[in-house]
Amino acid sequence: MYNVSFPAMGLEFKIDPIAFSIGGFEIRWYGIIIATGLLLALVYARFSCERFQVEWKKLIDCVLVGLVTGIIGARLFFVLFKLDYYLAHPAEIIMTRNGGLAIYGGIIGAFLGGCITAKIIKIKIMPVLDVAVLGFLIGQGLGRWGNFFNQEAFGTVTDLPWGMMSENTNMQTVHPCFLYESLWCLLGFVLLHFLSKKFQKYPGQVLYAYMVWYGFERMIVEGLRTDSLYLPFSLFGLDLRISQIISAVILIAGIVLLIVNRHKEDDFYDNYRRKKSKRFGKRAGS
Repeated sequence: MYNVSFPAMGLEFKIDPIAFSIGGFEIRWYGIIIATGLLLALVYARFSCERFQVEWKKLIDCVLVGLVTGIIGARLFFVLFKLDYYLAHPAEIIMTRNGGLAIYGGIIGAFLGGCITAKIIKIKIMPVLDVAVLGFLIGQGLGRWGNFFNQEAFGTVTDLPWGMMSENTNMQTVHPCFLYESLWCLLGFVLLHFLSKKFQKYPGQVLYAYMVWYGFERMIVEGLRTDSLYLPFSLFGLDLRISQIISAVILIAGIVLLIVNRHKEDDFYDNYRRKKSKRFGKRAGS
C-alpha cells in the first residue's frame, strides 16, 4: 500500500498495487491496466483496419505474434543492459513479475514479430505499421497508469505544482513522469488518428509521424527519470541513457523520412475514401 499525494494540488490517494488474489496468486493493477490498454488498441484496430486497407484476420495474426515477441523483446532489452546481475542470477531472467520490462525492447520486438508475420502471410507492411502505432499510443497512454499503481517511472525532485510524493519517492516531491507520457501518448493518438482520416497521403506517414511524436517526448522525459538504463560504458566522459539515445535516433529518422517523402502521393488510402464517399452518396440519394 502506498500513500500517494500531489501536495500542491491537495490530492491524496491510497494505492494498493495488488487488485486481488486468486488462490494465493496476486493479480496486480499493472497487469490489468496493460491488458485493458491492449484490448482497447485491438478494438480500435478492428474498427479501423478497413480504412487502412488491412484484412482484420491477417492483422490479428500480426498482432498476436507481435504481442509475444514484444514481451520477449521487452525482457531481453532490460536483461541485456543489466547483464552482470542476470549472469550472476540466471534463474531471475524469466521472473518478469519482479519487474524489468523495457518499453523500447517491447516496441522493437513487436515491430519485428509483426513485420515478419506480415511478410509471411503476404500483406503490405506499412499499412499494418500505420494502424499498429495508433494502437501503441492507446496502449502506452493507458499502460503508464500501471506505473502509477506500482509507484515507479517517476523523475527527479521538483517544485512544480503537479509534483508527486509517496514512500517510493522517499517522501520527496518528484516529476510524475508516468503522467507526462500518458498525456502525451493520448494526445498523440487523437492527432494521428485525425491525420490518418483526413490527410494521410501514403502508407507509412502515420508511422513516421509517430516516430517524431513519441521520440521527442521520450527523449525529454527520460532525462527526468531516476530509473533509466545506461550504456555500460561512458562516451566522451558522459553516462548516457539508452532510451534517450534510441529516442533521438527515432526522432531524427522520423523527421528525415517525413521530409524525404513530403511530395509522395499514393492512392492506396484514397481508394477507401472514394468507396466510402460512394456509399454515403448512395444513402443520401436513396
